[in-house]
Amino acid sequence: MKRILLSICLVLLAAVSASAEIVTQEIRYNAGEDQLIGFLAYDDGVQEKRPGILVVHEWWGQNEYVRKRAVMLAELGFTALAVDMYGDGKVALHPDDAKKFSSEVGSNLPLARERFTAGLKVLQEHTTVQADKIAAIGYCFGGSTVLNMARAGVDMRGVVTFHGNLATDAPAQKDTMKAKVLVCHGGDDNFITPEQIEAFKTEMTNTGVDYTFKTYAGARHSFTNPQADTYAAQFDLPIAYNEQADHQSWSDMREFFKNIFADKGQDQ
Repeated sequence: MKRILLSICLVLLAAVSASAEIVTQEIRYNAGEDQLIGFLAYDDGVQEKRPGILVVHEWWGQNEYVRKRAVMLAELGFTALAVDMYGDGKVALHPDDAKKFSSEVGSNLPLARERFTAGLKVLQEHTTVQADKIAAIGYCFGGSTVLNMARAGVDMRGVVTFHGNLATDAPAQKDTMKAKVLVCHGGDDNFITPEQIEAFKTEMTNTGVDYTFKTYAGARHSFTNPQADTYAAQFDLPIAYNEQADHQSWSDMREFFKNIFADKGQDQ
């Protein structure tokens, strides 16, 4: 009899595992008159509402890489939305276009905030998301974007910037930032100067922001993206993938999320 019951339990568990899967879908939404195309990912096997994570792309745009990161977050039990900061799902195939697209948004804080918060609203209103448990992560251009949204006072639990620009023309003001901050920085990143790092740390300290700064020795710019080596060779860019820094920074992000959601009982 015990063997029969055990067999039944194993069959039921297998059925539950088989029915649970990562659901992905493109979502069209608007920021003002601009149409944006987001990419949503969540695990439909999770019954309760869970934290939502916004994912902001590199200067290349919302490509397969950032969508992969959204799926990875869904596998951790979050609902993730890879947002579209360029509009119409635009993707750059050359650094000249990437620079043009990122500059158009990065130099226009009101536009960036409008597009970012449009995605935030979509995420908060999704049926799987607990609306008061939101964080954002970003890569390169996306890293500076999530950091600047936090500086501007957008209400989130926390933000994580991976090899993102730390400089800003609109520094945080005391008591404005609501989000905690994790910076994942490559020790050999030529795009970010020691002076910018010091200025950032001073800014955070002076405004009383709860922040953590992680430096990964030997890691260059774009250290999380396996395609970085291809881009480096193709366009002569000082970037490189670093597997160890990639894995360690993802682990650091998970610990960061565990801490910022802990008061609500979230344990990732």
